[in-house]
Amino acid sequence: MEQDYRLAEGEYRFACLVWANEPLGSGQLVALANEALGWKKSTTYTVLKKLCERGILHNANGTVTALVKQAQVQQEESAAVVQKSFGGSLPRFVAAFLNTSSISEEEAAAIRAMLDDARRQDSDA
Repeated sequence: MEQDYRLAEGEYRFACLVWANEPLGSGQLVALANEALGWKKSTTYTVLKKLCERGILHNANGTVTALVKQAQVQQEESAAVVQKSFGGSLPRFVAAFLNTSSISEEEAAAIRAMLDDARRQDSDA
């Protein structure tokens, strides 16, 4: 069974603190969570324990590191949104996004390059 890396909003913001600062001491994490999220020490340790139990973070001897990369979580979250809201259709997702937002020429070029790379990878497979 594949691991579920989807995070609630607060869990994601907390994990972002770890990704941006790892490795870090648990005391330092408490201070960061208080400053950035307004969390108390008990809340920080509760969420840390939960994410450690899920295999997302690791706390060894008071040093906190991530076992799962931010990109992995973002990929899973993105796929879940596309599946849930657009029936798994990436074109429907992009169309909905473009109906409410605009993109720069640089962003359009970057997207074209990603699509070209994906096409090349598919043809190589």
